[in-house]
Amino acid sequence: MERSRERVLDYARRVRARETILGYWVIIDSPVSTERLARLGYDYVCFDAQHGLLDYKGILVGMQAIDAGGESVGMVRVGANDPFLIGQALDAGAAGVIVPLVNTAEDAARAVSYAKYGPEGIRSYGPMRSQLRIGPNPADSNAATVVLAMIETPQGLENVEAIAATPGIDGLYIGPSDLRLAVGGATSTDPAVDVVFEAAVERVLKAAQDAGIAAGFHTPSGEVAAKRLGQGFTLATVSSDLIHLEQAATAHLRAARGES
Repeated sequence: MERSRERVLDYARRVRARETILGYWVIIDSPVSTERLARLGYDYVCFDAQHGLLDYKGILVGMQAIDAGGESVGMVRVGANDPFLIGQALDAGAAGVIVPLVNTAEDAARAVSYAKYGPEGIRSYGPMRSQLRIGPNPADSNAATVVLAMIETPQGLENVEAIAATPGIDGLYIGPSDLRLAVGGATSTDPAVDVVFEAAVERVLKAAQDAGIAAGFHTPSGEVAAKRLGQGFTLATVSSDLIHLEQAATAHLRAARGES
């Protein structure tokens, strides 16, 4: 328990100090593969409860797998900015949450309140598993819990400076697919809006820097993660288990067939 506690506390400290943080994205309900991923040295492994293929039980056993891996902390991209979903993810042992569709400073303040016990918030007390990681003291939990707000909509981009300045928000996190659509892309990868997309990215980065909080980016590869970190982002997620499974299987199939 003590080692887990130290890992969670150090993770929160490093996020807030704007040190380099690298994470991995889990979509598949597969504790065995998650355990292996959690042994590789990523700072966090994040379960996607919004678009991923796992339910609460999957998140719970996934958190146990991360602890068995012993090198990462668990994060959850919750399905919505909702007190039940945020509290449930934290009760399962998550070190923090990534909250989607944060459009206003009021949305950001609600997310913080849902993740924190009183008097800082309204999180309901019932740390069934999380107390094994950080302990049952509400103040300790509040200090250790990381809250990242996703910027991915036209409204969120318009209000990004106010969102970044919201007390208790530890960082902004760009969802590039939705953000590209938000700035007029016809698809989530539409190159026709590259210029306006990169301008939006720079605005989010500056808002985080000016507020002194972490700036996060969801990336499709280690190479892109390195590029965004070089740009000034302090936190990056690398692809996902499902994508890498497909990519690796495809590469081996082509090699076996002698295809280039």
